[in-house]
Amino acid sequence: MADIMDLAQLWADHDAIHVHGVEVALLTGGSRPEVEHDEDGAVVHLQADPAGPVLLRLAVPIGDAVGYWHPAAGWDRHLVADWASGWRSVGLVASAPLGCLYDAAGSALLAFASDRVTSTTRIRFGVAEATARFGVWLAMDLRPGDNCRVRLQAAGRPFADTMRALAQRLRDGDALPTPDAARTPAYSTWYSLHRDVDAVRVEAEAARAAEAGCGILLLDDGWQQRAQGPGYSGSGDWTPDPAKFPDFAAHVKTVQGLGLRYVAWIAPLLLGERTLAHEEMKDFAPHAVPRLSCRVLDPRHEEVRRFVTDSCVHLVRRYGLDGLKIDFLDFAMLHAQEEGGRAGSDIGEAMRLLLTELRERLRELRGDELLVELRQPYTGPGMVGFGNLLRAEDCPADATANRVRTLDIAATTAGAVHSDMLMWDPGATAETAARQLHSALYATPQISVPLAGQSAEHRATTAFWLGFWWDHRDVLTRGEIRAGRPDQLYETVIASAGRRAVITYYAERRVAPLRLESFTEVALVNSTAAAHVALDVDGRAVEVRLEAADACGRPAGSSVRTLGPGLHSIPVPPSGLCVLRPVPPADCPR
Repeated sequence: MADIMDLAQLWADHDAIHVHGVEVALLTGGSRPEVEHDEDGAVVHLQADPAGPVLLRLAVPIGDAVGYWHPAAGWDRHLVADWASGWRSVGLVASAPLGCLYDAAGSALLAFASDRVTSTTRIRFGVAEATARFGVWLAMDLRPGDNCRVRLQAAGRPFADTMRALAQRLRDGDALPTPDAARTPAYSTWYSLHRDVDAVRVEAEAARAAEAGCGILLLDDGWQQRAQGPGYSGSGDWTPDPAKFPDFAAHVKTVQGLGLRYVAWIAPLLLGERTLAHEEMKDFAPHAVPRLSCRVLDPRHEEVRRFVTDSCVHLVRRYGLDGLKIDFLDFAMLHAQEEGGRAGSDIGEAMRLLLTELRERLRELRGDELLVELRQPYTGPGMVGFGNLLRAEDCPADATANRVRTLDIAATTAGAVHSDMLMWDPGATAETAARQLHSALYATPQISVPLAGQSAEHRATTAFWLGFWWDHRDVLTRGEIRAGRPDQLYETVIASAGRRAVITYYAERRVAPLRLESFTEVALVNSTAAAHVALDVDGRAVEVRLEAADACGRPAGSSVRTLGPGLHSIPVPPSGLCVLRPVPPADCPR
């Protein structure tokens, strides 16, 4: 249905309900939606239509709208025309059924979330040129007896507050416990070593990572037999390569003895033709991915769910791992468009069955200390029950993407948000390396540069900014975050907790508002090539001491200034730091 309806049908007049300024219209048959109001929004209740799928339209005047955000927005945060926007499928392992239209002040105009976080929903959205309205359409195959609730959040609240409120209502069941280890910086072997991993090299890097302040070692692709072939043609057996890891269990113990938790990569839905598992499981993997040289197992088969869970559990149990980095779960959506028979069952429901069994069996081994990394786009609110390290999608050396993607995840999920692995050119300046580290400040950083070959400057830069992250961890990852509008890519981020604040400037000539008298410490991070940042001080004048440091952490000047209401230019070295603290009365210059 969703693929053949044209715009005239989608915008056709229907008996609509008006809820907090949103026009709610059911475009298919069935019972009229019921609306339940509460203190900060409303819930629209939908019932299954015996005649077929259910199609709901939400619409508002565009007003002062400047952008539309959803979990899979990527770089497309603008106002797309309705004719240019196609249908997309969302579900448990592909984004989530929620979104927010916002205005120039970053406040919500239309914010919604459907409670169908598991089953597949088809979504479309866009601006109608002729009527200056913005529409969102949700198409659902509700079975007899099924119902769906669509939450509409009242307009006017900041984008970030609105999305967090919606996400909290979407969480289905308990979140997987997030141990403190999940909120410690990690070292990943992917960008640093790629598939050239072995016990000796990994243990050497692990020792340096522990010394630098990391608490997790993530062993990525390359540890398994037949890993060196094209793409993922060797995925499926999940047996350590004896030439690289003669005694994998002993190797894991060695790394854990350094004070690191050990997490290994696995892509359990991928089936390569060079594996022993291929002959046994190929009939359950109808979809080929030529660019990756593998096929994708269909989780709707019980045999596949058993194979996947057995593979993962065996790996953790036999080798003493602390958890798994589970990759490519979103590829299950390749099966979502099939029709008829077994293939007509829902991919999301099948993945929930698989992940529930996997979680319970792994928790029998590791309890509340279990670590499971998931990656965008399957880090939505429906997945917090199955993973507790929620990582940004791959963006090698792209500091802007890392910042944007981690803040996007934080808007809709609980758990420990992790950056994509941080890498930089070994010959780059310390300022360049520092900007990569800055991109992960409001998440848990994952380092992935060869530590053995770091220059003295890069070692100092890495140690300084990881130390800064540790000192301000509660402010950066658990404090109140103000990051501005999504379409402006969060160019100035303000985090505060208690009497401490951190402000990071990711673009030049930006101004951060601050009530300085409310804090005993304000850290200004200059993630630009400029030599100054700007503060707009509110409230009374405060005498402060400014302590600056360069990208490596070397002292770069100290002074005392009175900062009264209004704009102030604060000297901060490029990629450096300046910490402001009130001067005790006895220390004030006379």
